[in-house]
Amino acid sequence: MGRMFWAGRSAALYLAAWLMLGLMLAGLLDAATGAGIPASLLFALPLMLVYASVCGFSSYYLCRAYPLASKSLRSVLVVFFVTAASAALLWCAAAVAWAAFWRWLAPSMGGVLLSPPVAAVMFGVGVLLYGMTACAHYLALEFERARRLETRELQLKLLAQDAELRMLRTQIDPHFLFNSLNSISALTSIDADAARDMTLQLAGFFRHTLGLEAHRKVLLSDEVELTRRFLAIEQVRFGPRLTFACEMAADAARCLLPPMILQPLVENAVKHGIGQLPQGGVVRMQAVRAGSQLKLRVENDIDPDGGPAGKGGGVGLANVRQRLSAVYGIDASVHVTRDGTIFRVDLILPADMGD
Repeated sequence: MGRMFWAGRSAALYLAAWLMLGLMLAGLLDAATGAGIPASLLFALPLMLVYASVCGFSSYYLCRAYPLASKSLRSVLVVFFVTAASAALLWCAAAVAWAAFWRWLAPSMGGVLLSPPVAAVMFGVGVLLYGMTACAHYLALEFERARRLETRELQLKLLAQDAELRMLRTQIDPHFLFNSLNSISALTSIDADAARDMTLQLAGFFRHTLGLEAHRKVLLSDEVELTRRFLAIEQVRFGPRLTFACEMAADAARCLLPPMILQPLVENAVKHGIGQLPQGGVVRMQAVRAGSQLKLRVENDIDPDGGPAGKGGGVGLANVRQRLSAVYGIDASVHVTRDGTIFRVDLILPADMGD
């Protein structure tokens, strides 16, 4: 539909330009022959529209057959000069026949009398118009080629971005799986029932994540629900030592974001924060929308005497940074702070409502 619209619009503009040229030719013939405006218009406008069709189709196919990138300029000029001269001669012959027809059909109007000087001027104008039409076609073809290259480059960029996101996503599952298997292994010698319960919940968690795709965004509410599933698995091991608190605004819950972008942060909070505290602690999550931005915060209690959580490193956090950079570029940011017994990660990304 779009291509047909633009093709039709271009054709209308093309014909309008040739009609203007036809009016100019009619004025020139009236001044040169004294035939009068009505006779000059009846003679020039149909003749110009016919020549517009001849020039349009002929020069288009010649431009396709003789691309400037693969043909020598000399051969292109020779071919187009011969073709333009031939088309102009045929146009002049048609003009003579058309003038004779009008003098026969309406002798009272007088008609246009093509003298040799006028015919020579028409020949020159015909060659010039053919050349201008060919130049216009070359410009249009070059624009089309540049647009195809730009589209192809964009497609390749999107494919590369999708491949990068898939690669980053594949780092999450093994990382989480290894930690979970270590937890199950530790539980088997302490509480076999808890280990069995954790295994079943882990299977359900991965069954749910199999339906997620790295290049498709999910609702924040669904992402938080997935985080709750993960923490339910960890609570089998930690029991009352692990607590989760979430504050999520209603407008923020409807925002879209990359899948499993919060899970690595919560996993780090449990592993490097709560897991290092004998008394346990709280993993807190906040989500608010501030204008065009979505602000997320994940914080947890940590050991004030040190621990790797305060360094802001690790596979999970690095993965989150890379994924946000791949999806949003400079529009997203990750800030890591440590304030006494609290380790905090703030994510700022565009508030995508899917409109």
